[in-house]
Amino acid sequence: MKLVTVAGPPSCGKTSVILRAAEGLAKNGVKLGVVKFDCLFSDDQQRYEKAGIPVKTGLAGGLCPDHFFIANIEAALQWGVRQGFDLLISESAGLCNRCSPHVNQVLAVCVIDNLSGVHTPRKIGPMLKSADVVVITKGDIVSQAEREVFAFRVKQVNPKAAVLPVNGLTGQGSLLLQRHLENAPEIAGLDGERLRFSMPAALCSYCLGETRIGKDCQIGNVKTMDFS
Repeated sequence: MKLVTVAGPPSCGKTSVILRAAEGLAKNGVKLGVVKFDCLFSDDQQRYEKAGIPVKTGLAGGLCPDHFFIANIEAALQWGVRQGFDLLISESAGLCNRCSPHVNQVLAVCVIDNLSGVHTPRKIGPMLKSADVVVITKGDIVSQAEREVFAFRVKQVNPKAAVLPVNGLTGQGSLLLQRHLENAPEIAGLDGERLRFSMPAALCSYCLGETRIGKDCQIGNVKTMDFS
């Protein structure tokens, strides 16, 4: 079975892009499933179910969604194997720009939108820098010059990635993404595999439920700024 990780900031159009690519994949006889990772709430499963795509949704709650992802992705893969999928897509929570849910030997897709600003590619961490494919959405809302500048900034950050403009509403450009998904490598399991980049690190009193503010309450892995 093939596994693909799809990551990106909130509301950049990840689900719409996946659904558009899935339309073409279904026509080619590809049996597709989706695992949606989110934080507190998601109704994207309704969109997938309406499109006839089997979906599982996991909510991280008070945990870091990256840690939640890595604790569940192997079980998700085995669920896909039991379901007989040809392709399983993992859609990340899209919580922050530091997330790093990409795995070695697994096709990594990052979705980012033109409306986020031309400096955004430099602000996004491993989920963009370590991606194999970068999908740029909402290009119909900005000018040609803005699209070109934004794509150039993406290439500066990740020169090795394939950069694809895709319209999540009309599906324009999704054929190229579909081909990348179809050519994703086969994988039997993730046990022993590694993330392409380490996850955000923290083990402090606030991780363990502390709510009080003050130096006496800040124990563990704490990073402070110099305001002198």
